[in-house]
Amino acid sequence: MEETTDATAPSPSDSEAATAEPSVEHAVYDDTVRLAVGGELTDAARRPLVRILTDVLLAEHSLRRVELHLHDVPFMNSGGLAVLVQVQRMGVPRGIETVLVDPPPAVARPLQLSGLWHRFTVVEAGEVAGEPAAAGPPDTRHS
Repeated sequence: MEETTDATAPSPSDSEAATAEPSVEHAVYDDTVRLAVGGELTDAARRPLVRILTDVLLAEHSLRRVELHLHDVPFMNSGGLAVLVQVQRMGVPRGIETVLVDPPPAVARPLQLSGLWHRFTVVEAGEVAGEPAAAGPPDTRHS
C-alpha cells in the first residue's frame, strides 16, 4: 500500500448538508487504486473523486483497476450517476477497469433503472485487491 488520504469536507451546517462533499479515502495497491466513499453520492462528490483520481492517474502509470467502495453511501441521485460515469471514463484511455465494490441498493437501483449498470463490473468485498479471494472463480456480476 502506498498512500491513504481523506478528502473530507468541513462539517456543514444544516442548510449546507444537501451539498456537502462526501468523504473520499484512497489507497494504492500495486496496479489498483481503492476509493472509499462515505456520505451521499451527488454532484458534490465530483470534486473530491475527480481530484483524487486525477492525482493518482498522474502519479501511478501502471494502474489497471479503480475500485469504488460504496457500501457507506446511503443516497445517490442523478448527479452521483454522472460522477460514477465520469470516473469510469477517466480510465478508459489507459484501459483501466472501474469496479463497484458492494454497492448498496441506494446505488445499485438507480444504476439499474438508468441502464448504466452495464458500464461497471460489480464485485463483493472479498474479491478486491489486497484481500483474499473467495474459493473458486470470482463472482463478477454485470446484471
